[in-house]
Amino acid sequence: MLRSLYSGVSGMKNFQTELDTIGNNIANVNTYGYKKGRVTFKDAISQTLVSATPGTSAQQVGLGSQIGSIDTVDTSGSPESTGRPLDFAITGDGYFRVRDGNDTYYTRAGNFYFDNNRRLVNSEGFAVLGTNGPITLGANVKSFSVATDGTISDQDGKTIGIISIATFQNPAGLTKAGGNLYTTANSNAGQVTVSQPGQNGAGTIKSGYLEMSNVDLSEELTNMIVAERGFQANTRIITTSDEILQELVNLKR
Repeated sequence: MLRSLYSGVSGMKNFQTELDTIGNNIANVNTYGYKKGRVTFKDAISQTLVSATPGTSAQQVGLGSQIGSIDTVDTSGSPESTGRPLDFAITGDGYFRVRDGNDTYYTRAGNFYFDNNRRLVNSEGFAVLGTNGPITLGANVKSFSVATDGTISDQDGKTIGIISIATFQNPAGLTKAGGNLYTTANSNAGQVTVSQPGQNGAGTIKSGYLEMSNVDLSEELTNMIVAERGFQANTRIITTSDEILQELVNLKR
């Protein structure tokens, strides 16, 4: 069989994966705290037809392409003003920490709430962790304020808790767990450092804001066109190879 057939098939499969990633990015263009994905390609193994000799380079034919990586692009999204005191945006590096049972997750989506136990939680009901564990309002707290260093104070200026921020050596290595959450399970994020906002390289907190997705819609649509044309070009390779094989079969009639 012609090598170009298999090269075309590999190219189609890879561009399909890229289109899947682009589609997911576009679907999450308005998802708070979402970090877009990116697909990179690399060439597959090459077949050596003639080995190299002194003064002559080797003759090799590539056998298609393969997925090099599917990266998470860990750049900050733009903050959007909401005016809601329990909406938090991180200015700089780091992630909020939330806990479900014994499992700790990380998120950039700071739309938080108080549950029926007056405990600060995210939209999934997971407890938001402060520097000393979950943050809970006392029964006598009527109002509160949040400083840029993550300190939550009541109407009398008494500290209720301090929101903690987790930073990583390689935040792009975190594993997406769905629901705007990330986990360090089976990831390459490296060592986690838990700090108060503004310390040890962690970003600060902006109350009344939410971080938008870092998806650039114009960029994604342009990438979609490029991927679509790449997919079409690879289908053309298969069609042309099929026509050549048909001519070979028809040599003997």
